[in-house]
Amino acid sequence: MRGLRKAQTDQARAVYDASVATYRQTVLTGFQEVEDNLAALRILEDEAQVQEEAVLAARQSVAVTTNQYKAGTVSALNVVTVQTVALSDEATAVNILGRRMTALCAAYQGPGRGLESVRSAFRR
Repeated sequence: MRGLRKAQTDQARAVYDASVATYRQTVLTGFQEVEDNLAALRILEDEAQVQEEAVLAARQSVAVTTNQYKAGTVSALNVVTVQTVALSDEATAVNILGRRMTALCAAYQGPGRGLESVRSAFRR
């Protein structure tokens, strides 16, 4: 009978140790995900600022080229070309914004996903 109790105690400790290890790994993974997403947010913020400057320059180029076209100094093709560049720059800015929002959501969501893993680990 004593050997059975010792085996059951050892088994319970092993299950506990496994649960603690799972908990620790989940917490560390959650922190890593949040840190990765915060770093991505910082990088994307810098990228967004640079892209915003490109958008403003492209808009100014469209205005100048449109005025040149109205004055008869450039062709309509020039206007269409700078409009295409401006549209491309704006699409890139929107793409960066989308990536920033995704990273922000993931940063908030990171610890929450990990907690569900912890809960399930302790239900066993």
